[in-house]
Amino acid sequence: MNIRATALNDINREAFLVLTNALGIANTIRFLSQFTTGYGNYTEEKEKMFENMSLDDIVKGIKDMRKSDQRVGY
Repeated sequence: MNIRATALNDINREAFLVLTNALGIANTIRFLSQFTTGYGNYTEEKEKMFENMSLDDIVKGIKDMRKSDQRVGY
């Protein structure tokens, strides 16, 4: 038996067609978007963002945002 490997691009194209036929374009995009890996270094970015803040500062910031959101109606 001779099995020919299908190119990954061809498999992706066929899978996209199957998904869009079954789910529609919008739901296919929503489905596929959950598998993106993102970019950057989350840990480094958060360390820089909070490096000059204490835990109390962070908690106060969260509470302030919640109060602000309630006034807006969220």
